[in-house]
Amino acid sequence: MTAMVPRRDALRLAALTAVTPPALALATPAGTAQAAADTAAPLRNDLPVPGSWIVKPFANDQVTLSTSLFTANRDRILNFLRAYPADRMLANFRANAGLDTLGAQPPGGWDDATGNLRGHYSGHFLSALALAYAGSGDAFYKDKVDYMVTALGQCQAALAARVGRPGGPSHPGFLAAYPETQFILLEQYTTYPTIWAPYYTCHMIMRGLLDAYQHAGNQQALDIVLKMGDWVHSRLGHLPRAQLDRMWGIYIAGEYNGMNAVMADLHALTGKPEYLTTAKCFDNTTLLAATVRNEDTLNRKHANQHIPQFIGYLSIYERNQERHYYNAAVNFWDMVVPYRIFTDGGLAGPTDNGELFGARGVIVGTLGTNNAETCCNYNMLKLSRALFFHTANPKYMQYYERALYGQILASRRNTDSTTNPLLTYFIPMRPGAARSYGNLGTCCGGTGLESHTKFQDSIYFRSVDDSTLYVNLYLASELNWAEKGFVIKQSTNYPADPAGVTTLTVTGNGRLVVKLRVPYWVEKGFTVLVNGAAQQLDARPGEYVTLDRQWRSGDTIRITMPFSLRVEKALDAPTTQSIAYGPVPMVVKSNETTFRQFSFYRDFTLSGDLARAVTSTGPMSFTANGLPLVPLHINNTDRYHAYFRRVEPTIVFGRIDSGVPNRARPDAVTFLDAVWRNAPFASQAQFVSTVTRIADEWIAAGLMTTAQKNTVVSTATQARLPS
Repeated sequence: MTAMVPRRDALRLAALTAVTPPALALATPAGTAQAAADTAAPLRNDLPVPGSWIVKPFANDQVTLSTSLFTANRDRILNFLRAYPADRMLANFRANAGLDTLGAQPPGGWDDATGNLRGHYSGHFLSALALAYAGSGDAFYKDKVDYMVTALGQCQAALAARVGRPGGPSHPGFLAAYPETQFILLEQYTTYPTIWAPYYTCHMIMRGLLDAYQHAGNQQALDIVLKMGDWVHSRLGHLPRAQLDRMWGIYIAGEYNGMNAVMADLHALTGKPEYLTTAKCFDNTTLLAATVRNEDTLNRKHANQHIPQFIGYLSIYERNQERHYYNAAVNFWDMVVPYRIFTDGGLAGPTDNGELFGARGVIVGTLGTNNAETCCNYNMLKLSRALFFHTANPKYMQYYERALYGQILASRRNTDSTTNPLLTYFIPMRPGAARSYGNLGTCCGGTGLESHTKFQDSIYFRSVDDSTLYVNLYLASELNWAEKGFVIKQSTNYPADPAGVTTLTVTGNGRLVVKLRVPYWVEKGFTVLVNGAAQQLDARPGEYVTLDRQWRSGDTIRITMPFSLRVEKALDAPTTQSIAYGPVPMVVKSNETTFRQFSFYRDFTLSGDLARAVTSTGPMSFTANGLPLVPLHINNTDRYHAYFRRVEPTIVFGRIDSGVPNRARPDAVTFLDAVWRNAPFASQAQFVSTVTRIADEWIAAGLMTTAQKNTVVSTATQARLPS
């Protein structure tokens, strides 16, 4: 086992390397140019949805995005995908196959001419192109997909011609940007950095080809990836379990990303039992067994090495209904959320290596400059999405919103470039940290390409019987549900509009159940009007509300969910806190590198609104203690604080200090927390009554004396807080 050196740092030392659901119900992308359509083979539409699903997605081409913060980032990535030469992404493959590279140089980074991960970024690039085509209908991206697939097919054929020759591959399905040596060395237990995750790289190539098939209709891509699947089976299918277990236990060298998911998807497409057998070859049996038993052993495990494994276990379950795979995925997710999650949905890891899982429940103890690897969010979103298909449990979409509107939206710099993706590797959480952007050729630079070209893929879902529409995300978009004869247009400035208004306009006629997600952060109400008439709904934060009616063209659903500022406490140190505004994590801009200290309750009015304790400077910006408080997604290189220290040692009302200690219960709720949880107060009398009641509770808990209670109640009476 090698020393745990982060992969990004290893690159620096060397200079002195959707779950996509099984390919089901594939649809020809809308807006396909005739020339492109002529080259696309018919897609498979006859495979059943997994029997354990109760919810299913729409195809990416059925949902188009309207102008928003998300399309601004998407368009920057689309421009990069359009401009960056495909031949550079193919250079290493052609060189390995002995073909003319056409004078192109590889991208660099981990995809340089000698890197042990070369080829992985090309897979991400191919996936992003296919997703860009599905989302835009622009044949330019389809043509670029087809060009890359044709070239990869030529490379695979050239390598196949060398089977049986010295230095040639072992099987005609082999396709990589380097020789088969890395795979052989892994079977001999060679460690990182001598080899770098060969099956990780293989996965990205195979996933790129599957995406080219699913989202861009390229039949040759399916032919190539099936041959690759045959090659993977030829390498692993005969190996003993003990050898496989040892291979997958090697730090980074044994990282295989979602190979089990890819092989399960090939089984879904073909029914070939060898593919499912090979998917199970990737079982990481020790961790799998522990997670099935709900034993949390994640501390200091390489996070992005393991998250995709559980996506794959869920994919295997969808093929064979072996329940332990499903249980493992469910338990694993619950070990991560909320116990290893920052306020922006990013993953918490130890300060010495932010690519690892931290200890359960430790948040403040992990705050560093290399926190929240972006790849981890990409994969956690895929896992959350996939688990929702099985359960319709809103907690998965609540996390999805947190991470998408937090980490992912914040991961692309707000400036244009056609030569660099300008994506983050980490989004640091240490006080006074700053983001860096770039990552051409790295893992996060690859997953970032995909994340920003598929924002539409989880806005809407449907029940498996097509009777119900789930509105999961509030994001300007249009759903074309041709099978049901409905078009649903969502008009909103969310999350840039703190009024929190979104309007769904229906075109089409017929009965349909519509489920609207009530965000977890709602504090000021969630109101729904249908054609202007208020609906009597039990709107509970973190749940869905249901509208069941006969819809007619022109019907509207208007949702209002006003943003409020709220504080979120860190699990391990409740006085270390963060601020969010509706779904948007906020940060304080400051060059200081120590925790800033804030006190808010002294400025509260009877409304109990945190916004009254800071100064508004615009629709989504404030100042707190004279410092700018802005959304995390404002992406530049300024230093910021995502967390601060809450300092309220004594009970203060309206700046009148009682001098009585603001003691906390064992659950870290302070006296002032308990009082202000009851806001808003209709009158000063109600406020004083609440203070009196909470004081009695604190006396009963041994946290306050009777004399201190009298002082606190007197202070509350004198404060005369405004409404």
